[in-house]
Amino acid sequence: MPHITASDGTHIHYEEQGQGRPLIMIHGWTFSGRFFHRNIGPISRHVRVITMDLRGHGKSAKPNHGYRISRLAADLRDLLQALDLSDVTLLGWSLGCPVIWSYLELFGQERVRDAIFVQQTPRQYFSPEWKLGHAVCYDQAGLTYLQQQLFLNATEFDKGNLAGCLNNPIPEDEQNFLLAEMAQSPAHARSELMADHTVHDWRDLLPTLQIKSLVLVAEKDTVLNPEGPAWIAEHMPNARAVRFQDSAHMLFIDETEKFNETVIDFVKD
Repeated sequence: MPHITASDGTHIHYEEQGQGRPLIMIHGWTFSGRFFHRNIGPISRHVRVITMDLRGHGKSAKPNHGYRISRLAADLRDLLQALDLSDVTLLGWSLGCPVIWSYLELFGQERVRDAIFVQQTPRQYFSPEWKLGHAVCYDQAGLTYLQQQLFLNATEFDKGNLAGCLNNPIPEDEQNFLLAEMAQSPAHARSELMADHTVHDWRDLLPTLQIKSLVLVAEKDTVLNPEGPAWIAEHMPNARAVRFQDSAHMLFIDETEKFNETVIDFVKD
């Protein structure tokens, strides 16, 4: 299986299809690069599409360390360097967004041309002035409850998580395929990563980023209030938003054709 070795020795799995300028697609928490299976083919007719499995997910290694956003950003940099990529478009979905934000904060736009941010809020925890966080994991008690579910019955958690991320039904074989991908991520990796991910607040960083960006907003998401992702487009200087009216958290599945066309238009611009 194709992989690169990160700077701490961890194997990071990736897959690629197509030719031309690189587009790296980064999946969300508990998922894998194969969640983009409806998108890779059409988009790869225009650019070189690379999907990576974050550490602890999919076919990447599952070490007992490194489940922090900053380490995932370093893994991304290791991938860019190992494949000698430049002029890259980064696409992050959900957790993939803060991986890109952390990369930009730590390394600037090194090797990167532009970015696409798919349905992620800049702050998951609620506070007196911020109510656009996560529907469940919006404070320490919510995080603890989520972690308990992961360790007590991961299979049922995955079924509920997948169903809650979709607005429209999908075929049973596709559902089983996606659940099998989720099952590859052990509870300890998911738990430690969410504990780091969910406490970050990126609102101070985003207005300082000059990178050309596209923000995709899912109007029917019950996981993240769509106005959280919309906030990003409003506060990043060179960002614009595209709203998906019939989508929940996995808008690339709920509105596959629109997602593909939107991404293709952006990377070809």
